[in-house]
Amino acid sequence: MMPAIPWWVCAGLAAAVALAEIHLPGGYFVWIAVGAALTAAVTAAGMAATLAAQLGVFVAATVLSCVAGYYVYGRIGLSGNKSRLNQRNLLMVGDRGVVVVPIINRCGKVRLGDSVWLAEGPDLGAGKAVVVVGVRGTCVIVEPAE
Repeated sequence: MMPAIPWWVCAGLAAAVALAEIHLPGGYFVWIAVGAALTAAVTAAGMAATLAAQLGVFVAATVLSCVAGYYVYGRIGLSGNKSRLNQRNLLMVGDRGVVVVPIINRCGKVRLGDSVWLAEGPDLGAGKAVVVVGVRGTCVIVEPAE
């Protein structure tokens, strides 16, 4: 029978796994680190005297913390990410601009802020106010502003 691992080794492994969370992609190592930290606490309290008991505590604590993490990530909206992060083109939807090159046959140019964009939309003359309703690549889709 192998002797139990000292509590401070479990704590060091928890810190190492938590450090791995910072340097590796994903979001799961933190929950394994929580399991290792709980194992260190149980071992320090003297409730896991054998290696088998420590492994059992580690597995149970890790599974429970991973399940808790699943609900934490679900609660904060990471599972169905609807963020506009790295999709700056979607931030233009709703912006108002002015037609600078007449839109003829669904093609023209509009000024949005300090830049001019290719535009797609109904035929409109220069100077008409428009609102962006969508973005397709580098082309904004516009409708007349009301």
